Amino acid sequence: MWIVPLIVVAVVVFYLIGTYNGLVVLRNRIENAWSQIDVQLKRRTDLIPNLVETVKGYATHEREVFQKVTEARSALMSAQGVKNQAEANNMLTGALKSLFAVAEAYPELKANQNFMMLQEELSGTESKIAYARQFYNDTVLKFDNMRERFPSNIVASMFNFAAREYFEVGEAEREPVKVKF
Repeated sequence: MWIVPLIVVAVVVFYLIGTYNGLVVLRNRIENAWSQIDVQLKRRTDLIPNLVETVKGYATHEREVFQKVTEARSALMSAQGVKNQAEANNMLTGALKSLFAVAEAYPELKANQNFMMLQEELSGTESKIAYARQFYNDTVLKFDNMRERFPSNIVASMFNFAAREYFEVGEAEREPVKVKF
């Protein structure tokens, strides 16, 4: 007779342990995914000084563009937290668009091997950042779903598993791309 309550208690305990461990795994995946974004953002900020110096050699009178890129790079390097880094990343993306717009006006720069190599590396890094952001956001979604669903929400609230922020794009990146011929 006492065996049925013991089995029920054992099932509940195993469920709690499994749910807790599942939340821990997802929380750790979020941390790992964020560090992957951070690595790619660092790589991107490391490429930018070389790119700016290459463009400066051809477009010396474009000081404002160079200043914006440098400021955006510094802001990204000093940003803390998902929201601040996302905002700084969006600011840097806008500044890089301006830099590449300047480069378009200089055919000899576009043909420069160093510039082409840096542009290709930056493009590859941008793709890696996009993938890392998607993986991070997917993992946050899984975590938040598990954290909010019943009955795992009880375990999540017992152990203070808090919601995580998504890495979101800025308003400027949502605007349609303008193509001029």
